[in-house]
Amino acid sequence: MAQRHARVREIEALGFKPYGQRFDFTQTLDQIVATHLSATGEELEAARAVSPTGVSVKACGRIQTVRRMGKAGFVTVQQGNSRIQLYIRKDAVAENDYALYQILDAGDIIGCDGYVFRTRTGELSIHVERLYFLSKILLTLPEKFHGLEDIEIRYRQRYLDLIVNPDVRQVFLKRAKIIGSLRRQLEAHDFIEVETPMMQPLYGGAAARPFVTHHNTLDIDLYMRIAPELYLKRLTVGGLDRVYEINRNFRNEGVSFKHNPEFTMLEFYQAYSNYQGMIELTRELLREAALAANGATVCEYQGHQLDFGNIQTMTMQEAVREFAPAGTDWNVAGHELVHKFEQYCEPNLIQPTIICDHPVEISPLAMRKPEDPRFTERFEMFIAGMEVANAFTELNDPQEQRRRFEMQLEAREKGDDEAHRLDEDYLRALSYGMPPAGGEGIGVDRLTMLLTDNRSIRDVILFPLLRPESDIGMAAKLRALE
Repeated sequence: MAQRHARVREIEALGFKPYGQRFDFTQTLDQIVATHLSATGEELEAARAVSPTGVSVKACGRIQTVRRMGKAGFVTVQQGNSRIQLYIRKDAVAENDYALYQILDAGDIIGCDGYVFRTRTGELSIHVERLYFLSKILLTLPEKFHGLEDIEIRYRQRYLDLIVNPDVRQVFLKRAKIIGSLRRQLEAHDFIEVETPMMQPLYGGAAARPFVTHHNTLDIDLYMRIAPELYLKRLTVGGLDRVYEINRNFRNEGVSFKHNPEFTMLEFYQAYSNYQGMIELTRELLREAALAANGATVCEYQGHQLDFGNIQTMTMQEAVREFAPAGTDWNVAGHELVHKFEQYCEPNLIQPTIICDHPVEISPLAMRKPEDPRFTERFEMFIAGMEVANAFTELNDPQEQRRRFEMQLEAREKGDDEAHRLDEDYLRALSYGMPPAGGEGIGVDRLTMLLTDNRSIRDVILFPLLRPESDIGMAAKLRALE
Protein backbone atom coordinates (compact mmCIF):
# COMPACT_ATOMS: atom_id res chain seq x y z
CA MET A 1 0.00 0.00 0.00
CA ALA A 2 2.83 2.39 0.85
CA GLN A 3 4.51 1.61 -2.47
CA ARG A 4 1.26 2.27 -4.35
CA HIS A 5 0.81 5.63 -2.60
CA ALA A 6 4.36 6.50 -3.62
CA ARG A 7 3.43 5.56 -7.21
CA VAL A 8 0.56 8.04 -7.06
CA ARG A 9 3.06 10.79 -6.28
CA GLU A 10 5.32 9.64 -9.14
CA ILE A 11 2.37 9.70 -11.56
CA GLU A 12 1.53 13.25 -10.49
CA ALA A 13 5.18 14.27 -10.88
CA LEU A 14 5.03 13.13 -14.50
CA GLY A 15 2.10 15.46 -15.11
CA PHE A 16 -0.72 12.89 -15.08
CA LYS A 17 -3.83 12.90 -12.90
CA PRO A 18 -4.07 9.67 -10.89
CA TYR A 19 -7.89 9.91 -10.61
CA GLY A 20 -10.94 11.48 -12.18
CA GLN A 21 -9.90 12.26 -15.75
CA ARG A 22 -12.60 12.03 -18.43
CA PHE A 23 -11.67 9.83 -21.37
CA ASP A 24 -13.64 9.75 -24.62
CA PHE A 25 -12.72 6.47 -26.31
CA THR A 26 -13.60 5.98 -29.96
CA GLN A 27 -14.40 2.27 -29.66
CA THR A 28 -14.76 -0.29 -26.90
CA LEU A 29 -12.32 -3.20 -26.89
CA ASP A 30 -15.22 -5.47 -27.86
CA GLN A 31 -15.79 -3.31 -30.94
CA ILE A 32 -12.09 -3.15 -31.83
CA VAL A 33 -11.70 -6.92 -31.61
CA ALA A 34 -14.91 -7.57 -33.55
CA THR A 35 -13.96 -5.10 -36.29
CA HIS A 36 -10.42 -6.38 -36.87
CA LEU A 37 -10.65 -10.02 -35.79
CA SER A 38 -10.36 -11.46 -39.30
CA ALA A 39 -7.89 -8.90 -40.69
CA THR A 40 -4.35 -10.08 -41.37
CA GLY A 41 -1.29 -8.08 -40.43
CA GLU A 42 -0.70 -7.22 -44.07
CA GLU A 43 -4.27 -6.00 -44.49
CA LEU A 44 -4.02 -3.78 -41.43
CA GLU A 45 -0.70 -2.36 -42.64
CA ALA A 46 -2.08 -1.71 -46.11
CA ALA A 47 -5.18 -0.02 -44.65
CA ARG A 48 -2.97 2.27 -42.56
CA ALA A 49 -0.85 3.17 -45.59
CA VAL A 50 -3.96 4.21 -47.52
CA SER A 51 -5.65 6.03 -44.62
CA PRO A 52 -3.87 6.31 -41.25
CA THR A 53 -7.18 7.04 -39.51
CA GLY A 54 -8.68 3.81 -40.83
CA VAL A 55 -7.12 1.70 -38.09
CA SER A 56 -6.54 4.47 -35.54
CA VAL A 57 -8.25 4.00 -32.19
CA LYS A 58 -8.61 5.64 -28.81
CA ALA A 59 -9.13 2.87 -26.28
CA CYS A 60 -9.05 2.17 -22.56
CA GLY A 61 -9.20 -0.65 -20.03
CA ARG A 62 -7.86 -2.19 -16.85
CA ILE A 63 -4.35 -3.58 -16.97
CA GLN A 64 -4.13 -7.36 -16.65
CA THR A 65 -0.42 -7.90 -17.25
CA VAL A 66 2.70 -5.82 -17.90
CA ARG A 67 5.76 -7.19 -19.75
CA ARG A 68 8.78 -4.88 -19.94
CA MET A 69 11.58 -5.73 -22.38
CA GLY A 70 14.31 -3.10 -22.71
CA LYS A 71 13.10 -0.16 -24.80
CA ALA A 72 9.69 -1.68 -25.56
CA GLY A 73 7.09 -3.86 -23.97
CA PHE A 74 3.50 -5.04 -23.80
CA VAL A 75 0.53 -4.23 -21.59
CA THR A 76 -2.63 -6.36 -21.75
CA VAL A 77 -5.81 -4.46 -20.91
CA GLN A 78 -9.40 -5.61 -20.48
CA GLN A 79 -12.68 -3.78 -21.03
CA GLY A 80 -16.07 -5.48 -21.25
CA ASN A 81 -15.66 -9.02 -22.59
CA SER A 82 -12.43 -8.43 -24.48
CA ARG A 83 -8.73 -8.14 -23.86
CA ILE A 84 -6.17 -6.62 -26.19
CA GLN A 85 -2.43 -6.18 -26.11
CA LEU A 86 -0.86 -2.70 -26.16
CA TYR A 87 2.63 -2.38 -27.68
CA ILE A 88 4.60 0.52 -26.19
CA ARG A 89 7.94 1.46 -27.74
CA LYS A 90 10.21 4.13 -26.27
CA ASP A 91 10.84 5.95 -29.55
CA ALA A 92 7.10 5.97 -30.49
CA VAL A 93 5.73 7.86 -27.47
CA ALA A 94 6.57 10.99 -25.51
CA GLU A 95 9.23 10.74 -22.81
CA ASN A 96 6.69 11.19 -20.00
CA ASP A 97 4.40 8.56 -21.51
CA TYR A 98 7.21 6.02 -21.53
CA ALA A 99 8.14 6.93 -17.98
CA LEU A 100 4.50 6.35 -17.03
CA TYR A 101 4.51 2.96 -18.72
CA GLN A 102 7.52 1.94 -16.60
CA ILE A 103 5.62 2.45 -13.34
CA LEU A 104 2.30 0.91 -14.30
CA ASP A 105 0.86 -1.89 -12.12
CA ALA A 106 -1.59 -4.66 -12.91
CA GLY A 107 -5.02 -3.30 -12.03
CA ASP A 108 -4.34 0.29 -13.10
CA ILE A 109 -6.83 1.77 -15.55
CA ILE A 110 -5.30 3.50 -18.57
CA GLY A 111 -6.16 4.85 -22.00
CA CYS A 112 -4.23 5.19 -25.21
CA ASP A 113 -4.13 6.60 -28.73
CA GLY A 114 -2.70 4.32 -31.39
CA TYR A 115 -3.36 2.11 -34.36
CA VAL A 116 -4.35 -1.53 -34.72
CA PHE A 117 -1.76 -3.99 -36.04
CA ARG A 118 -0.61 -7.56 -35.61
CA THR A 119 2.66 -8.54 -33.97
CA ARG A 120 5.14 -10.95 -35.53
CA THR A 121 3.33 -13.77 -33.74
CA GLY A 122 0.03 -12.64 -35.27
CA GLU A 123 -1.58 -11.25 -32.09
CA LEU A 124 -4.03 -8.39 -32.59
CA SER A 125 -2.58 -5.39 -30.78
CA ILE A 126 -2.60 -1.61 -30.51
CA HIS A 127 0.61 0.25 -31.31
CA VAL A 128 0.52 3.04 -28.72
CA GLU A 129 1.30 6.62 -29.73
CA ARG A 130 0.01 8.33 -26.59
CA LEU A 131 -0.72 7.08 -23.10
CA TYR A 132 -3.28 8.36 -20.57
CA PHE A 133 -3.60 7.53 -16.89
CA LEU A 134 -7.16 7.13 -15.59
CA SER A 135 -7.17 5.44 -12.15
CA LYS A 136 -4.58 3.99 -9.75
CA ILE A 137 -5.05 0.64 -8.02
CA LEU A 138 -3.91 0.61 -4.38
CA LEU A 139 -4.67 -3.00 -3.41
CA THR A 140 -3.09 -5.98 -5.14
CA LEU A 141 -5.29 -8.16 -7.34
CA PRO A 142 -5.42 -11.92 -6.67
CA GLU A 143 -2.85 -14.01 -8.51
CA LYS A 144 -4.17 -14.44 -12.05
CA PHE A 145 -3.69 -18.19 -12.42
CA HIS A 146 -5.87 -19.08 -9.45
CA GLY A 147 -8.35 -16.22 -9.60
CA LEU A 148 -10.56 -15.40 -6.64
CA GLU A 149 -11.77 -18.66 -5.12
CA ASP A 150 -12.76 -17.71 -1.56
CA ILE A 151 -16.58 -17.75 -1.59
CA GLU A 152 -16.91 -15.30 1.30
CA ILE A 153 -14.66 -12.74 -0.41
CA ARG A 154 -16.37 -13.26 -3.76
CA TYR A 155 -19.81 -12.43 -2.37
CA ARG A 156 -18.65 -9.65 -0.04
CA GLN A 157 -16.37 -7.98 -2.59
CA ARG A 158 -18.35 -8.56 -5.77
CA TYR A 159 -16.42 -5.76 -7.49
CA LEU A 160 -13.24 -7.81 -7.10
CA ASP A 161 -15.02 -10.98 -8.18
CA LEU A 162 -16.11 -9.25 -11.40
CA ILE A 163 -12.59 -7.99 -12.10
CA VAL A 164 -10.76 -11.30 -11.79
CA ASN A 165 -13.38 -13.96 -12.64
CA PRO A 166 -14.62 -13.49 -16.24
CA ASP A 167 -17.30 -16.19 -15.86
CA VAL A 168 -19.03 -14.17 -13.15
CA ARG A 169 -19.47 -11.25 -15.52
CA GLN A 170 -21.17 -13.59 -18.01
CA VAL A 171 -23.69 -14.68 -15.36
CA PHE A 172 -24.88 -11.13 -14.83
CA LEU A 173 -24.90 -10.34 -18.53
CA LYS A 174 -27.19 -13.36 -18.97
CA ARG A 175 -29.34 -12.19 -16.08
CA ALA A 176 -29.84 -8.87 -17.89
CA LYS A 177 -30.78 -10.74 -21.08
CA ILE A 178 -33.32 -12.86 -19.18
CA ILE A 179 -34.99 -9.80 -17.65
CA GLY A 180 -34.93 -8.02 -21.00
CA SER A 181 -36.59 -11.01 -22.66
CA LEU A 182 -39.35 -11.18 -20.03
CA ARG A 183 -40.02 -7.48 -20.43
CA ARG A 184 -40.10 -7.64 -24.24
CA GLN A 185 -42.47 -10.60 -24.29
CA LEU A 186 -44.94 -9.00 -21.89
CA GLU A 187 -44.91 -5.70 -23.73
CA ALA A 188 -45.49 -7.57 -27.00
CA HIS A 189 -48.68 -8.85 -25.32
CA ASP A 190 -49.73 -5.27 -24.45
CA PHE A 191 -48.77 -5.38 -20.79
CA ILE A 192 -47.67 -2.10 -19.24
CA GLU A 193 -44.96 -1.80 -16.61
CA VAL A 194 -45.99 -0.18 -13.33
CA GLU A 195 -44.53 0.51 -9.90
CA THR A 196 -46.22 -0.24 -6.59
CA PRO A 197 -45.21 0.71 -3.01
CA MET A 198 -42.24 -1.02 -1.43
CA MET A 199 -43.22 0.30 2.00
CA GLN A 200 -46.76 -0.70 2.86
CA PRO A 201 -49.03 -0.03 5.85
CA LEU A 202 -50.29 -3.61 5.58
CA TYR A 203 -48.32 -6.41 3.95
CA GLY A 204 -49.94 -9.13 1.86
CA GLY A 205 -49.89 -11.17 -1.33
CA ALA A 206 -47.84 -14.05 0.06
CA ALA A 207 -47.29 -16.20 3.13
CA ALA A 208 -44.16 -14.74 4.70
CA ARG A 209 -42.83 -12.72 7.64
CA PRO A 210 -42.13 -9.07 6.79
CA PHE A 211 -39.40 -6.62 7.68
CA VAL A 212 -40.71 -3.69 9.72
CA THR A 213 -39.54 -0.09 9.50
CA HIS A 214 -40.77 3.16 11.05
CA HIS A 215 -41.76 6.47 9.44
CA ASN A 216 -40.79 9.22 11.85
CA THR A 217 -42.95 12.05 10.51
CA LEU A 218 -46.17 10.03 10.42
CA ASP A 219 -45.09 8.03 13.49
CA ILE A 220 -46.29 4.75 11.98
CA ASP A 221 -44.76 1.38 11.37
CA LEU A 222 -44.52 0.27 7.75
CA TYR A 223 -43.72 -3.10 6.22
CA MET A 224 -41.29 -3.81 3.41
CA ARG A 225 -43.39 -5.55 0.79
CA ILE A 226 -43.41 -9.31 0.63
CA ALA A 227 -45.25 -9.18 -2.71
CA PRO A 228 -46.88 -6.51 -4.93
CA GLU A 229 -49.92 -8.70 -5.67
CA LEU A 230 -52.72 -6.82 -3.92
CA TYR A 231 -51.63 -3.47 -5.36
CA LEU A 232 -51.35 -4.84 -8.89
CA LYS A 233 -54.85 -6.32 -8.63
CA ARG A 234 -56.15 -2.95 -7.43
CA LEU A 235 -54.92 -1.63 -10.78
CA THR A 236 -57.00 -4.20 -12.69
CA VAL A 237 -60.01 -2.93 -10.74
CA GLY A 238 -59.10 0.53 -12.03
CA GLY A 239 -59.12 -0.62 -15.65
CA LEU A 240 -55.44 -1.33 -16.29
CA ASP A 241 -56.14 -4.74 -17.80
CA ARG A 242 -52.57 -5.99 -18.31
CA VAL A 243 -49.93 -4.87 -15.81
CA TYR A 244 -46.54 -6.17 -14.71
CA GLU A 245 -43.81 -5.21 -12.31
CA ILE A 246 -40.24 -6.45 -12.04
CA ASN A 247 -39.96 -5.86 -8.34
CA ARG A 248 -37.83 -6.26 -5.26
CA ASN A 249 -39.48 -8.20 -2.44
CA PHE A 250 -38.32 -8.56 1.15
CA ARG A 251 -39.06 -11.53 3.39
CA ASN A 252 -37.74 -11.90 6.90
CA GLU A 253 -36.80 -15.54 6.49
CA GLY A 254 -33.77 -17.79 6.53
CA VAL A 255 -30.89 -17.75 4.07
CA SER A 256 -30.22 -20.83 1.93
CA PHE A 257 -28.95 -21.80 -1.50
CA LYS A 258 -32.36 -20.78 -2.91
CA HIS A 259 -33.43 -18.04 -0.46
CA ASN A 260 -32.20 -14.48 -0.01
CA PRO A 261 -34.21 -12.06 2.16
CA GLU A 262 -34.17 -9.52 -0.69
CA PHE A 263 -35.02 -10.96 -4.09
CA THR A 264 -36.43 -10.11 -7.51
CA MET A 265 -39.81 -11.21 -8.85
CA LEU A 266 -41.68 -10.65 -12.07
CA GLU A 267 -45.37 -10.34 -11.27
CA PHE A 268 -48.07 -9.81 -13.91
CA TYR A 269 -51.87 -9.78 -14.14
CA GLN A 270 -54.12 -10.19 -17.16
CA ALA A 271 -57.81 -9.28 -16.98
CA TYR A 272 -60.37 -11.58 -18.63
CA SER A 273 -57.98 -14.54 -18.40
CA ASN A 274 -57.49 -17.42 -15.94
CA TYR A 275 -54.80 -19.81 -14.79
CA GLN A 276 -54.95 -21.71 -18.07
CA GLY A 277 -54.14 -18.48 -19.86
CA MET A 278 -51.21 -18.02 -17.47
CA ILE A 279 -49.94 -21.51 -18.34
CA GLU A 280 -49.93 -20.65 -22.03
CA LEU A 281 -48.10 -17.37 -21.42
CA THR A 282 -45.62 -18.99 -19.02
CA ARG A 283 -44.57 -21.54 -21.64
CA GLU A 284 -43.77 -18.69 -24.02
CA LEU A 285 -41.99 -16.52 -21.46
CA LEU A 286 -39.66 -19.26 -20.24
CA ARG A 287 -38.92 -20.60 -23.71
CA GLU A 288 -37.91 -17.15 -24.93
CA ALA A 289 -35.89 -16.43 -21.77
CA ALA A 290 -33.88 -19.60 -22.35
CA LEU A 291 -33.25 -18.61 -25.95
CA ALA A 292 -32.16 -15.11 -24.90
CA ALA A 293 -29.74 -16.45 -22.29
CA ASN A 294 -28.27 -19.45 -24.08
CA GLY A 295 -29.48 -19.47 -27.68
CA ALA A 296 -31.33 -22.76 -27.08
CA THR A 297 -34.30 -24.05 -25.10
CA VAL A 298 -32.22 -26.89 -23.60
CA CYS A 299 -29.59 -26.02 -21.01
CA GLU A 300 -27.47 -27.87 -18.48
CA TYR A 301 -28.11 -27.41 -14.78
CA GLN A 302 -26.07 -29.35 -12.21
CA GLY A 303 -25.72 -32.35 -14.51
CA HIS A 304 -29.32 -32.30 -15.79
CA GLN A 305 -30.43 -31.32 -19.29
CA LEU A 306 -33.41 -29.03 -18.72
CA ASP A 307 -35.80 -28.50 -21.63
CA PHE A 308 -37.59 -25.14 -21.41
CA GLY A 309 -39.33 -25.89 -24.68
CA ASN A 310 -41.18 -28.89 -23.24
CA ILE A 311 -43.01 -27.95 -20.04
CA GLN A 312 -45.13 -30.75 -18.52
CA THR A 313 -48.37 -30.32 -16.52
CA MET A 314 -49.98 -32.43 -13.79
CA THR A 315 -52.23 -31.89 -10.79
CA MET A 316 -50.90 -32.04 -7.27
CA GLN A 317 -52.85 -35.24 -6.67
CA GLU A 318 -51.40 -36.80 -9.84
CA ALA A 319 -47.89 -35.88 -8.70
CA VAL A 320 -48.39 -37.57 -5.31
CA ARG A 321 -49.82 -40.64 -7.03
CA GLU A 322 -46.75 -40.81 -9.32
CA PHE A 323 -43.94 -40.11 -6.87
CA ALA A 324 -45.16 -41.26 -3.44
CA PRO A 325 -44.51 -44.85 -2.28
CA ALA A 326 -47.01 -47.48 -3.38
CA GLY A 327 -50.09 -47.53 -1.17
CA THR A 328 -49.94 -43.82 -0.29
CA ASP A 329 -53.39 -42.26 -0.22
CA TRP A 330 -53.25 -39.51 -2.85
CA ASN A 331 -57.01 -38.86 -3.02
CA VAL A 332 -56.92 -36.27 -0.22
CA ALA A 333 -56.94 -32.49 0.00
CA GLY A 334 -55.82 -29.82 2.49
CA HIS A 335 -52.53 -29.72 4.36
CA GLU A 336 -52.16 -33.52 4.25
CA LEU A 337 -51.86 -33.46 0.45
CA VAL A 338 -49.42 -30.55 0.54
CA HIS A 339 -47.25 -32.36 3.08
CA LYS A 340 -47.11 -35.48 0.91
CA PHE A 341 -46.34 -33.39 -2.16
CA GLU A 342 -43.46 -31.57 -0.46
CA GLN A 343 -42.08 -34.83 0.94
CA TYR A 344 -42.30 -37.08 -2.10
CA CYS A 345 -42.69 -34.92 -5.20
CA GLU A 346 -40.75 -31.66 -5.08
CA PRO A 347 -37.26 -33.22 -5.09
CA ASN A 348 -38.22 -35.35 -8.12
CA LEU A 349 -39.55 -32.52 -10.28
CA ILE A 350 -36.39 -31.93 -12.31
CA GLN A 351 -37.76 -31.05 -15.74
CA PRO A 352 -39.92 -27.89 -15.95
CA THR A 353 -43.28 -29.05 -14.57
CA ILE A 354 -46.47 -27.18 -13.82
CA ILE A 355 -48.34 -28.49 -10.76
CA CYS A 356 -52.03 -27.49 -10.83
CA ASP A 357 -54.98 -27.50 -8.45
CA HIS A 358 -53.78 -26.63 -4.96
CA PRO A 359 -55.92 -27.06 -1.84
CA VAL A 360 -57.98 -24.03 -0.86
CA GLU A 361 -56.43 -23.94 2.65
CA ILE A 362 -53.07 -22.81 1.24
CA SER A 363 -54.45 -20.59 -1.55
CA PRO A 364 -56.29 -17.66 0.07
CA LEU A 365 -56.24 -15.47 -3.06
CA ALA A 366 -57.17 -18.06 -5.71
CA MET A 367 -60.54 -19.00 -7.22
CA ARG A 368 -62.04 -22.35 -6.21
CA LYS A 369 -62.44 -25.04 -8.87
CA PRO A 370 -66.16 -25.24 -9.65
CA GLU A 371 -66.07 -29.02 -10.11
CA ASP A 372 -64.19 -29.65 -6.84
CA PRO A 373 -64.27 -26.75 -4.36
CA ARG A 374 -61.64 -28.43 -2.16
CA PHE A 375 -59.11 -27.18 -4.71
CA THR A 376 -58.29 -23.89 -6.41
CA GLU A 377 -57.41 -22.86 -9.93
CA ARG A 378 -53.77 -22.41 -9.04
CA PHE A 379 -50.48 -23.73 -10.33
CA GLU A 380 -46.83 -23.63 -9.36
CA MET A 381 -43.94 -24.43 -11.67
CA PHE A 382 -41.08 -26.55 -10.37
CA ILE A 383 -37.70 -26.97 -12.03
CA ALA A 384 -34.78 -28.93 -10.53
CA GLY A 385 -36.75 -29.30 -7.30
CA MET A 386 -37.32 -25.54 -6.91
CA GLU A 387 -40.50 -23.53 -7.13
CA VAL A 388 -39.98 -20.95 -9.89
CA ALA A 389 -43.49 -19.61 -10.58
CA ASN A 390 -46.86 -19.32 -8.82
CA ALA A 391 -50.14 -18.39 -10.55
CA PHE A 392 -53.91 -18.28 -9.94
CA THR A 393 -57.22 -17.61 -11.43
CA GLU A 394 -57.66 -14.58 -9.19
CA LEU A 395 -60.39 -14.61 -6.57
CA ASN A 396 -62.53 -11.55 -7.34
CA ASP A 397 -65.57 -12.22 -5.13
CA PRO A 398 -65.24 -9.79 -2.18
CA GLN A 399 -67.43 -11.86 0.14
CA GLU A 400 -65.51 -15.06 -0.53
CA GLN A 401 -62.25 -13.15 -0.20
CA ARG A 402 -63.32 -11.93 3.24
CA ARG A 403 -64.07 -15.52 4.29
CA ARG A 404 -60.63 -16.59 3.09
CA PHE A 405 -58.96 -13.78 5.02
CA GLU A 406 -60.89 -14.85 8.11
CA MET A 407 -59.63 -18.43 7.62
CA GLN A 408 -56.11 -17.00 7.57
CA LEU A 409 -56.75 -15.02 10.74
CA GLU A 410 -57.81 -18.23 12.47
CA ALA A 411 -54.57 -19.87 11.31
CA ARG A 412 -52.61 -16.90 12.68
CA GLU A 413 -54.35 -17.23 16.06
CA LYS A 414 -53.25 -20.87 16.11
CA GLY A 415 -49.62 -19.85 15.68
CA ASP A 416 -49.10 -19.48 11.92
CA ASP A 417 -47.20 -16.17 11.82
CA GLU A 418 -46.98 -16.35 8.02
CA ALA A 419 -50.76 -16.42 7.56
CA HIS A 420 -52.25 -13.65 5.43
CA ARG A 421 -53.48 -10.43 7.04
CA LEU A 422 -56.98 -9.02 6.49
CA ASP A 423 -56.79 -6.04 4.12
CA GLU A 424 -59.99 -3.98 4.30
CA ASP A 425 -58.95 -1.59 1.52
CA TYR A 426 -58.32 -4.50 -0.82
CA LEU A 427 -61.80 -5.84 -0.02
CA ARG A 428 -63.19 -2.37 -0.74
CA ALA A 429 -61.41 -2.37 -4.12
CA LEU A 430 -62.91 -5.78 -4.98
CA SER A 431 -66.32 -4.40 -4.05
CA TYR A 432 -66.06 -1.95 -6.95
CA GLY A 433 -65.79 -4.96 -9.29
CA MET A 434 -62.60 -6.68 -10.40
CA PRO A 435 -62.74 -8.35 -13.82
CA PRO A 436 -61.94 -12.07 -14.01
CA ALA A 437 -58.17 -12.32 -14.23
CA GLY A 438 -55.14 -14.55 -14.15
CA GLY A 439 -52.02 -13.52 -12.26
CA GLU A 440 -48.54 -14.91 -11.78
CA GLY A 441 -45.20 -14.37 -10.11
CA ILE A 442 -41.91 -15.72 -11.51
CA GLY A 443 -38.73 -15.78 -9.42
CA VAL A 444 -36.11 -14.00 -11.49
CA ASP A 445 -33.19 -15.08 -9.30
CA ARG A 446 -34.11 -18.77 -9.41
CA LEU A 447 -34.76 -18.64 -13.14
CA THR A 448 -31.31 -17.10 -13.58
CA MET A 449 -29.77 -19.84 -11.44
CA LEU A 450 -31.26 -22.46 -13.74
CA LEU A 451 -30.27 -20.76 -16.99
CA THR A 452 -26.67 -20.07 -15.87
CA ASP A 453 -26.04 -23.39 -14.07
CA ASN A 454 -25.49 -21.85 -10.64
CA ARG A 455 -26.63 -23.84 -7.62
CA SER A 456 -26.65 -20.92 -5.16
CA ILE A 457 -28.89 -17.87 -5.37
CA ARG A 458 -25.94 -15.85 -4.08
CA ASP A 459 -24.14 -16.50 -7.36
CA VAL A 460 -26.83 -14.64 -9.34
CA ILE A 461 -27.42 -11.70 -6.97
CA LEU A 462 -24.74 -9.04 -7.26
CA PHE A 463 -24.76 -8.18 -3.57
CA PRO A 464 -26.38 -10.97 -1.52
CA LEU A 465 -27.11 -10.47 2.16
CA LEU A 466 -24.20 -11.55 4.39
CA ARG A 467 -23.32 -11.32 8.03
CA PRO A 468 -21.76 -7.87 8.58
CA GLU A 469 -18.02 -7.52 8.31
CA SER A 470 -16.65 -5.49 11.20
CA ASP A 471 -16.19 -1.90 10.03
CA ILE A 472 -13.59 -1.42 12.75
CA GLY A 473 -11.69 -4.51 11.66
CA MET A 474 -11.81 -3.50 7.99
CA ALA A 475 -10.59 0.04 8.74
CA ALA A 476 -7.74 -1.36 10.83
CA LYS A 477 -6.66 -3.64 7.98
CA LEU A 478 -6.57 -0.75 5.52
CA ARG A 479 -4.62 1.48 7.93
CA ALA A 480 -2.12 -1.31 8.50
CA LEU A 481 -1.63 -1.70 4.75
CA GLU A 482 -1.05 2.02 4.36
